[in-house]
Amino acid sequence: MIRTVHLSDAETIASIYNYYVLHSIATIEEHPICQNLILQQIKEQPSHLPWIVYEKDGKVQGYAQASKWNSRSGYKFTAESSVYVNNNAVGMGIGKALYKKLLSKVKQNGIHNVIGGISLPNKHSVALHESFGFEKVAHFKRLGFKFKKWIDVGYWELIF
Repeated sequence: MIRTVHLSDAETIASIYNYYVLHSIATIEEHPICQNLILQQIKEQPSHLPWIVYEKDGKVQGYAQASKWNSRSGYKFTAESSVYVNNNAVGMGIGKALYKKLLSKVKQNGIHNVIGGISLPNKHSVALHESFGFEKVAHFKRLGFKFKKWIDVGYWELIF
């Protein structure tokens, strides 16, 4: 079941995200985050930019969110999207289901452009974005640094 995030989901969301912090370049974040940071982000999120979770058997298995692309007022119709799935549930279609719902919601809320940033290489994330019609619009070389190596970051854009 996909539903709107609850404040009580913060600990699980932090745990899902922290797996990728510690074991992957899917995020360039280098240090685990605490649930209080997630709580703050959920509370401060504008209502037109949703946070959603995928829940199965009473447990959150993944989440997706839309956030501001840029704080300048002229970017108010552009959002950045993120999706993370519990590492034990990867490959079960959860990320795709979350993205489908997230994109539907942001479109209904008046968002015109959605930007997805992807640390490269990441063939699964690229495939996910492109399956929804995102097109690659930028490739920054050696933009991030994690696990003692430089990481390229690409940006994909979806225009409604």
